[in-house]
Amino acid sequence: MVEDHEMVVDETKIKNSMRSGIPLTITTYTLPHEIEVYIVKVLAVFLRLAGHENLRDYIEYCIQELSVNAKKANTKRVYFMEKCLDINDPGQYKEGMANFKKDMFNNIAHYLQLQKDKGLYVKIIMLYSKDALQIEVRNNVVVSKIELIRIHDKIARSRQYGSLEDAFSQVLDDSEGAGLGLVVLILMLKKMGLTEDCFDITRTESETVAKLVVPLEQTVLTNVSGITKEIVAHINDLPHFPENIIRIQNMLSNPKYDMKDIAGKISIDPAITADIIKLVNSAQYMTVKKIDSISEAVKILGITGIRNLLYSYGTMKLLGDDTEEKELLWKHSYKTAFFAFNLVKNFQHDKSSIEDIYLGGMLHDMGKIVLSAVNPSVNDKIKVFCEEKNIPPIMFEDIRAGMNHAEIGALLAEKWNFPENLVAAIRFHHTPGDAPEKYRLLVDSVYLANMLCELERGGAVFEQIDGSVLARFNITSSSQIEKIIEAFSKGFNREKNLGQA
Repeated sequence: MVEDHEMVVDETKIKNSMRSGIPLTITTYTLPHEIEVYIVKVLAVFLRLAGHENLRDYIEYCIQELSVNAKKANTKRVYFMEKCLDINDPGQYKEGMANFKKDMFNNIAHYLQLQKDKGLYVKIIMLYSKDALQIEVRNNVVVSKIELIRIHDKIARSRQYGSLEDAFSQVLDDSEGAGLGLVVLILMLKKMGLTEDCFDITRTESETVAKLVVPLEQTVLTNVSGITKEIVAHINDLPHFPENIIRIQNMLSNPKYDMKDIAGKISIDPAITADIIKLVNSAQYMTVKKIDSISEAVKILGITGIRNLLYSYGTMKLLGDDTEEKELLWKHSYKTAFFAFNLVKNFQHDKSSIEDIYLGGMLHDMGKIVLSAVNPSVNDKIKVFCEEKNIPPIMFEDIRAGMNHAEIGALLAEKWNFPENLVAAIRFHHTPGDAPEKYRLLVDSVYLANMLCELERGGAVFEQIDGSVLARFNITSSSQIEKIIEAFSKGFNREKNLGQA
């Protein structure tokens, strides 16, 4: 007998997933025992870091049930294919199911190998956000209408059962993999104080998706929000937004000043002047000739362009790039901005918001930059706050390291009186679905640009991208994403090289 190979759980990878808001994905073709054990271990780490170990047994059952059902659905497909039966035909479906269980168990290795050869996978995706643990189990065969009706019937019938004893005492149709097991899953949700509304099974053009959303306790949410505010409140060494920039911003909002007045005010500050001229000569503006004067640059940029440049310029001056960590974060921000700009330019053709979107990409991670500069005395104060609120030490470590960086960045942007759309881009760049509708294009663009950067460096996979955002940009496949990343990266590197020339 061959012993199972024990898979080692990378806790650092899970922490990074929780901090960045990017889902963790486990993909398998046959769901062997070692993968099942690994999934349970990963879940345990998620829950321990989130301070919810008490939910482990319930959620563990749910994931195992959904994963096994997904594997069985894949096995059923290859079985029907081999028998030359149409799974969507009611008569042929009934014929195939008559012997499916017996044939499958008698020759399970054959059918598992067959589904692996055909690339039928099961993906378990875990996403920890500030208000919930979201779990998706996906398999790349589309559940039939017959099966979906049966599944939703089981979910609906589960409402009548108050306990496992009630469920087992009833005569349930267990001919499907999603029979009694799904009823038990709903009962597990009830044990956690949840309803079946937290669970759903849907289908896309290419996948069946089972989704489970487990909200966090309200007390923990309140404490995390409190910690975030403590961090911002105690960053006393960050000065107010530069007065010279505020004065220029005020002039931009005052109709009595024209572009000549604004150019004259900017020219007093050589550093801002140099940055504006550098920007206007970049590939972003594609000027026919090189621009040398601030007067010409101001005309090209316009009021919105100048205002946005001043927000990014002021933020960079205040937060700095004096450490390797900050320098890397700003490099990522520049690339995200470039990608966001080009997403809108190439897929939305919306010139009215393109400059705001570039700025949103530039500043989306300012919360991380703030956290990288937090001094030890601030950390001590936050630690005391966590102890007073009974927050687990491990949660303090993760929050301090940036798990809630989007909210911290948004609060700082509000403190500096940034416009609402820019605050939204920072706050919701990991959770675009939570953004106000009027800012969705801006937020979706920054979110997708950030995800493209993560995909490029191997920190995410295509399936982790929000489907509604992909639909907005008419992106339907991973191969399309790869081409977009390749084209945008070439453009970014070309502009970077021009800037260094």
